[in-house]
Amino acid sequence: MRAFRDQTHAGLNALIAASDVELSDLAKGLIASDTVWDVSAPVEQLVGLDAVLEGFLRPLRSSLSQCRRRDEIFIGGANIRAEGGTWCAAITHYVGTLNAPLWGVAPSNRLAFLRAGEFYRVANGQIVEARIIVDLPDLMRQAGRSPYPFSLGTEMLFPGPATHDGVLPQGTRADASIALVERMIANLHAYDPLTMRSAGQTGEGGVWDDLMLWYGPAGIGANYTWAGFVADHRAPFLQAFPDRRGGNHYCRIGDGDYAAISGWPSMTMTHRAPYLGVPATGRDLTLRVMDFYRCDYTHDATGRLAENWVLLDYVDLFAQMGVDLIARGSADTSGDVQVG
Repeated sequence: MRAFRDQTHAGLNALIAASDVELSDLAKGLIASDTVWDVSAPVEQLVGLDAVLEGFLRPLRSSLSQCRRRDEIFIGGANIRAEGGTWCAAITHYVGTLNAPLWGVAPSNRLAFLRAGEFYRVANGQIVEARIIVDLPDLMRQAGRSPYPFSLGTEMLFPGPATHDGVLPQGTRADASIALVERMIANLHAYDPLTMRSAGQTGEGGVWDDLMLWYGPAGIGANYTWAGFVADHRAPFLQAFPDRRGGNHYCRIGDGDYAAISGWPSMTMTHRAPYLGVPATGRDLTLRVMDFYRCDYTHDATGRLAENWVLLDYVDLFAQMGVDLIARGSADTSGDVQVG
């Protein structure tokens, strides 16, 4: 059952490390000729193998010299959403020296860890569909050119799971893990605007571990425990986008003690209050989302969510608000964000 996952993992790592001479032939074996890849802004949709090579793989390999993948999570399973299919999902870092511009991000000539969230649909041994979010604002932050006037939480390299078993996990609780995530999602929509609490999230019978860790993209950062999550992400986000609606997912999979979900977009909302320095615009917005979870079953059979890695396409979101994050990260970042 997991052969497709293991083969895709090996293929992606070989592809990114291949020589320029080997790249095309390796890509033809791993990726379908009519594949469709949706990548976070500013790359957007790439149709066909040649477009993927020229629009994603070659720029990545040429800008990050001696580029390699460093996978923190790599899982695979059957998609329980209506779209179906067999999918892999990964949290990885593309590691190299940023010696040339990458999608508008200026070179730093220093070691860089470009974090990415990836979902791949695999059929007949080839990738036929992909959705990828690369955290370009974090790449700018590493070079000392953050596009944000401040960060809500702790900015840090995405750590691997505390249990160090996120790559090709061998557990048998796939169904329980995705069920736990679905239980969390079902109760998350409604919240108390004073306490920012939602039923069934914490405390007795809650889905989150008391010592939960939440790792977010640049601008939000990481936080610890539910209180830290509320302070650094949930409260600022809900205040800015109080009518947000999420859960519009094309993919939900479980694998061992891990689960991953994604929507493209997942959320719809209205920008009603300042957010990360951007004054309220009143605009209707959409947000592309990827979530990866580690479930802990040491307390009870139903499990708790212990760690959550989150990728959000904030380059696209802020563009909808009239802010070009990449342009800001290539210029002087002092002062407040200006809305265009």
